[in-house]
Amino acid sequence: MTEQILNTEPILVCKDLCKSYKKNKPVLKDFNFCVEPGKITGLLGPNGCGKSTLLKLISGILVPDSGEILLCGQKRSEKSNALISYLPDSPYFSDGQKVENMLTYFADFYPDFDKTLALNMLGDLGIDPKARFRTLSKGTKEKAQLVLVMSRKARLYMLDEPLGGVDPAARDYILRTIIGNYSPDSAVIITTHLIADVEPALDDFAFMNYGGEILLSGNADETREEQGKSLDTLFREVFAC
Repeated sequence: MTEQILNTEPILVCKDLCKSYKKNKPVLKDFNFCVEPGKITGLLGPNGCGKSTLLKLISGILVPDSGEILLCGQKRSEKSNALISYLPDSPYFSDGQKVENMLTYFADFYPDFDKTLALNMLGDLGIDPKARFRTLSKGTKEKAQLVLVMSRKARLYMLDEPLGGVDPAARDYILRTIIGNYSPDSAVIITTHLIADVEPALDDFAFMNYGGEILLSGNADETREEQGKSLDTLFREVFAC
């Protein structure tokens, strides 16, 4: 019997990325970052440290001032957008849209979208597909968008603060959804400053400071064992005022 060989090439490589919105005020400076397949990586840092900017650069919404982004070994391009399923940090659908309209839109636009899976997850979360977005709470909108993002068969899932407005009762389900809905040849990046909530789901982590500086990174389990403390506790110590 032939053994299955999994692709071990990094899903994402960022090399010497630089991005500034104003002269002499870099959001990212010489930023280097790598994400391996089969991993859920937490990009953890305070608000304003450049986490959202990084995801926008990877998704092509923003263009870096310099540096290189590789997705599955290829330079970032319009073609590589098909490899990415991206949840931004704020709602991006029209309030007049119905949830079911967005399911249809995703099914038409993304060949890898699983509409049946999306409907099942909406049902689990008690979200009516016929509801208009303007009738939903902020947390429910975030849940609906996460369902859409995680119902694709992408290579890289990028989730920007996916639990920020979600009620605690739904967080465990959402984390299980994230863990269960990606394959060994794909990867997930979760950006957040709410470490305790996402820590159980993380394989790897990176503490990101202002300017895109990585203060500490590694395997989550190994770091907890070496340090004798949780990532949440370690984060509070590293970023203590």
